Amino acid sequence: MHHDHDPWQTGLAAIDVLAVSAGGPRMLAGRRQARLAALLEAASASPVYRRRLAGRRGEGSLEGIAPIAKPELMQHFEAWVTDPALRLPALQAFVADPARIGEAFDGRFVVWESSGSSGEPGLFVQDARAMAVYDALEGLRRPPLNPLRRWLDPWCLGERIAFVGAITGHFASTVSMQRLRRLQPGLAHRLQGFDFLQPLPELIEQLHRHAPTVLATYPSAALLLAEEARAGRLQLSLSEVWTGGESLSTAMRVEIEAAFGCPAANSYGASEFLAIAAPCRLGVLHLNADWVLLEPVDQRGSAVPAGVCGATTWLTNLANHVQPLIRYDIGDRVTLHAQPCACGSPLPAMDVLGRTDDMLRLRDARGRSVMLPPLALVSVLEEAGVLDFQLVQTGARHLQLDVGACHGEPDARRAKLALHEHLARQGLAGVRVALRRGTSRHAGRSGKLQRVVAESAR
Repeated sequence: MHHDHDPWQTGLAAIDVLAVSAGGPRMLAGRRQARLAALLEAASASPVYRRRLAGRRGEGSLEGIAPIAKPELMQHFEAWVTDPALRLPALQAFVADPARIGEAFDGRFVVWESSGSSGEPGLFVQDARAMAVYDALEGLRRPPLNPLRRWLDPWCLGERIAFVGAITGHFASTVSMQRLRRLQPGLAHRLQGFDFLQPLPELIEQLHRHAPTVLATYPSAALLLAEEARAGRLQLSLSEVWTGGESLSTAMRVEIEAAFGCPAANSYGASEFLAIAAPCRLGVLHLNADWVLLEPVDQRGSAVPAGVCGATTWLTNLANHVQPLIRYDIGDRVTLHAQPCACGSPLPAMDVLGRTDDMLRLRDARGRSVMLPPLALVSVLEEAGVLDFQLVQTGARHLQLDVGACHGEPDARRAKLALHEHLARQGLAGVRVALRRGTSRHAGRSGKLQRVVAESAR
């Protein structure tokens, strides 16, 4: 038996998820209240939170609890977690080993790292109980884009799924995929991961060999593959495209659906909570408010009214008692709708402005256009050890890499070298990269620092 997976817990969570989806607002509020009280109780075993919650545990309310951000929690990691088996050096060694992606740490915990999209990487640990909740939400609240097929096969076991992403690191989506393959050996040949950092022709060849019916990837990578499909270089017969990890605009969705001739849907998740929101049949995102709380706030940290986009968002994870996240500043800009959705779900409707990095189009030596998805470029630079940067396109064959003042000259040079190597693999060996350090940058529409800026956006 896998101790990071408990079929009994998963079954109970699934029954509960279905009950709440069909229930009314009162049932939802009751569940949320009880879970919040249980979380605050569990968090008293964390020295970091015990101080913050002093004397307010029994209330079951977030009122008056100060928000907290990733750097502070990572700095006091062992005083943050509630299980003494979780030691930072051992966890860091674990996630440094690509061979262990999707394995259970200490036989009991699922661990992933966040990409350092808002500064330093975080380490997130979940037990079987939290994973049962994520599994139920992922399996049961994702909309049936193709209702009849899904009704006959609710967990998509008959589909051939291709996940295109950063598969060499312990990121949430990659860890989840490898864990599923481990738990369901029959699924292993039908669910496969493909590295989006490799040259496009090789990726296309691998996808042709796998012949997926479902494509799961980031919106920018889906757009890149859609262009290849339109050009006739990629031939897949897909029934669904699932995206996540970035904003998917309506224009992007239309383009992807037209290229592949099938529906596409974008869900919203994070390292801090795997399945924050999923779209309904009308394409509106619904917050899984029975298990995760989001509070959009303004610059001063005051709650914004429904229908207004916050400056940032505080997240509270009701499922994870091992590593409590209470009013955690997640940095995304969220709007909770004032009106219930026409689909009839009791779950609140919402919009999110996630990352809004640009797709880059560069020219190779023969003048052909080569597209580079932003998440691939971000992965390359983060792997090289640089987290604070902005990559700006200044011409068809020119990039400028601005590296934050917190990084030294050797870091900057290493990042530039890694970028050159990645460009060369994509057939862009002649592209020039100008290096600058500690200069001012532009923030994107989401309020987060935009890390990859196309020429057209400047």
